[in-house]
Amino acid sequence: MSHRPQSIGVDIAACADRIEDLQLRDGAIPWIETGVWDPWNHGESAMALAVAGRETAVHAALDALAERQHEDGSWLGELGAGVPMDESGDRIAPPENPVTARDTNFTGYAAVTVLRCALALDEPRLIARHAGMITRALDWVVSHQTPHGDVVWRKPDDGQPLEDVDSLKAGNASLYKSLECGLRIADALDQSRPDWARARKTIAQTFTDRPHRFDRLGEDRSRYAMDWYYPVLSGVLTGLGAKAHLHAGWDKFVVEDLGCRCVSEEPWITAAETAELALACLSIGETVRAQRLLGALAPLARDGQGYWMGWQFELGQVWPKERPSWTAGAVVLAADALYGLSNGSDLLIRHARSDAWLKGDAESRAY
Repeated sequence: MSHRPQSIGVDIAACADRIEDLQLRDGAIPWIETGVWDPWNHGESAMALAVAGRETAVHAALDALAERQHEDGSWLGELGAGVPMDESGDRIAPPENPVTARDTNFTGYAAVTVLRCALALDEPRLIARHAGMITRALDWVVSHQTPHGDVVWRKPDDGQPLEDVDSLKAGNASLYKSLECGLRIADALDQSRPDWARARKTIAQTFTDRPHRFDRLGEDRSRYAMDWYYPVLSGVLTGLGAKAHLHAGWDKFVVEDLGCRCVSEEPWITAAETAELALACLSIGETVRAQRLLGALAPLARDGQGYWMGWQFELGQVWPKERPSWTAGAVVLAADALYGLSNGSDLLIRHARSDAWLKGDAESRAY
């Protein structure tokens, strides 16, 4: 195990220890001791392990991801948002038969995972080793893009039209970044994927020209913080427009000296959303705000054991009493971007133009 610099106020090693404690023998990384697995949060945790220099654990995590991929390129992930709580209401209680889906955002995030791990460990061979996995994943994602440019959130049921599956703002924003990472991987392999580049640009155009395509089937998700900050975090929105967007929602979601609410009307701040918001701030150059957000999470750190998931500030208590792998992962990635702890620490906050690969001038090679 290699030793990496310590960021101010974030114990990188302790977060990595927590993730490794949860990692299964086959390399998969569930949310908590009792389960829940999806490829997106698995990837978030793997990237944090890479930042911490845990090479063996990262290799196992990437191999597990490859092993669990379906032939069509997708993954079957458990939908953690629907997991019930136990009788006390304090702990997550995964059911024996969890609700699952082949989620497009879950699937696309593998490209971010592989590139971030390869950069942090300075192992370009990981790109070649997992290139096939990424190609299958992003081809599957693009096959779920509607003619309007939005990507539906999951694989339709048998016989269900694509149009009858909703498209999510946070998910599409995340896919915009996933496709960028896929294009950087293709560059590293001297390959050209103009179809991915077109899909990426069209997602961006949907945000600006056809925003009605998101939440079009009735549910308004604007109360969720991720819908607010993800277009900035992913680079869909940049420059002055991104700053104006983030500033417009700040008071709705941010509680001074505590962090970011997960849901606007709930008295509950979460460490992962706060860390991701810090990344969004860094992507538009607001370093001081990012430092304050990350610093506000200090009370949620458990010595040597990662971070509590969130804080219910009306009751003044940790809730739920869980320390998920991906919570530790998000905090590590934010600290890494803020303090430059590893190679490629700016990957999540440095964004290529929407037309970068369409003009024949790939903006930045991975290596």
